[in-house]
Amino acid sequence: MKKRSWVWLSFLLLIFIGFGTFYLLDVDYAYIPPEEKLMDYQPNKRSSYDFWGEYITDKQAKVLSKTQEGREKLSPENGAVKIDKELLELGRKTFYEETFGNEVFLTDILGMVDGPFTLGNVMKAIFALKGKGTNNLRVELAEDVTLGDKTFKKGEKVDTGIDVAKGAYVPIGLPVSVHDGRVRVGISCAACHASFDPETDKVVEGAPNSDLNGGLLLALSTNSASYFSHAEISNIKKYMQKNSRAIIDSKGEPASLPDPGKLENAVDSILVKWPRGNFDTTIDLISNPIQIPDSFTLRDHPYSWSGMAMAGPFNGLSTFSNNVHAQNADATTVSQASSELFGIDKEVYLGTILQNAANSDFRYKPSKGLKPSAFFKKIDPTPNTAGVLQAVELPSYPKVSIIAPSGVIANSPNYKFYQQNNGVSAWQNTLQPPKPKVRVEKETIASGRKVFERAKCISCHAGEALTNNKIVPAETIKTEPSRAKSFSVVENLLTDPIIYTYDTAVPLPKNPKRIKVPTNNLDPEQIRLAFGLKGSSGGYKVPSLIGLYWTAPYLHDGGVAVGANPRTDIGVPGTISTGMFPDPKNSLRALIDSQLREKVIKANRKSADLQLMHVTGEGHEYWVDQTTGFSQEEQDQLISYLLSLYKIK
Repeated sequence: MKKRSWVWLSFLLLIFIGFGTFYLLDVDYAYIPPEEKLMDYQPNKRSSYDFWGEYITDKQAKVLSKTQEGREKLSPENGAVKIDKELLELGRKTFYEETFGNEVFLTDILGMVDGPFTLGNVMKAIFALKGKGTNNLRVELAEDVTLGDKTFKKGEKVDTGIDVAKGAYVPIGLPVSVHDGRVRVGISCAACHASFDPETDKVVEGAPNSDLNGGLLLALSTNSASYFSHAEISNIKKYMQKNSRAIIDSKGEPASLPDPGKLENAVDSILVKWPRGNFDTTIDLISNPIQIPDSFTLRDHPYSWSGMAMAGPFNGLSTFSNNVHAQNADATTVSQASSELFGIDKEVYLGTILQNAANSDFRYKPSKGLKPSAFFKKIDPTPNTAGVLQAVELPSYPKVSIIAPSGVIANSPNYKFYQQNNGVSAWQNTLQPPKPKVRVEKETIASGRKVFERAKCISCHAGEALTNNKIVPAETIKTEPSRAKSFSVVENLLTDPIIYTYDTAVPLPKNPKRIKVPTNNLDPEQIRLAFGLKGSSGGYKVPSLIGLYWTAPYLHDGGVAVGANPRTDIGVPGTISTGMFPDPKNSLRALIDSQLREKVIKANRKSADLQLMHVTGEGHEYWVDQTTGFSQEEQDQLISYLLSLYKIK
């Protein structure tokens, strides 16, 4: 099917969507940009190994293979991942195509394309491009809708931030499938971590989709209440009515489900406030969306803004990649642990998610007399694992570990255990940011580097990747603190990280071989900070500075944003909220200039929505301005140096 032209495929999909005539047709399609449509394509053909984050070259592997101890180190049974052409090709394919079946949750349960936002209108918007690409597909709404205090009218075009490559007829990172007479849409890594550049008509692999309007797209779904764990819903009981929607909980006691309409409205009112380019990836019942990170991951460990992904292969990168799918793309995966995570009985949790499912086959009805878990078992497309996602439960499930905070590993059938996650990690580590579209003289770069060192930026941003790979306490960095503790909800569920060996087939055979993930090389205090454990306020990782040109706005909340005109385009309200991309140069200036930053923070504070979303732009108060003895010229030199950084040798 992938060899057919995009035009022909789109024609078939349009006919199916519009008239429903191809009920027996099975289609799976995702757009993968060819080499000529990529900016600065840099294929990596090196053969090597990863051994729990230790990089072993092919030359070193040949020496190791001469001894028994060395051969054991290179074995997949002991945690070695062989990086070769086949794995890298699988990694890129996974990045663009693989959903791990999340289209079931997104389409059948969440109802992403069953409300005002429809696939038909998406295809209509793409065809209106007439072969041109876009970094913001504007889609007509199919019906009137009110989300919190915002009302949208039928026919109104909304900014989705969805990227479409030139000549493509399917969005980047939104694979489409047709199965069992239903059109479904899923999300792959590329939706958030690849972007179309209108100036060059090229796709930038690894650059964040910094205007993806994820909150709006979720709010437009018909059952956004199923995503309530990512919203500011601290007490679900206030949406319950006594003796209404009654069920029996896991202890055999009578319980009630929340009123679906009231909960839906409450969740919508939160999701619609997420800034573009931000997404809430934690299930702490607090809405603290963070800036979508880039995928220029080489030597940028630990991963995630809090640094929670530090254990396992590729210095924790596979842990990070897995968590995006295993926790964030399917709310049902954590149902067995909902009592410990949220204080919500698992029957109430499952019933809440399913009671307004978009697909009637997945819709739970209390009046039928079944417990939600019994109903879910009947309709679950993956009955041998947690949730509707294609995944593998780890031996400790529903307990979790620092390698799998949801207790499961996303894994498609007929692939080896962890193979796809390791593949995408290996491939992401080959990505280098394209050369910035700014010209900086060598003399200016050299002068800027001297300022960088004199300002002591190098004390944290050291080495080739310009990071010391450490997590800094939230009290020290002083950025908005709520996100730093977002993984603390798993504290009572944490156990030893035990997984299956990488040569294990999926579905799992009887008595599969297990291996304990080594953690003796990790600093316990860093783990405590990353997860906000044992009374810690948590912390934030020191990010690499490679590719800053492509990653504005700055800080974990994306709050440091300035547009082309620093006098008027200030903060998130003056840039992102209006659909304006932040200017990297001016935003970097706001990062290091105390006066400009204060203006940014004041602009952010004026927005009640941003305050509720914990987006401030505060912290990281390491000024390089007149208050610390630096001239305007030196500040300019530092900014030019930072913008010039794009390659690790």
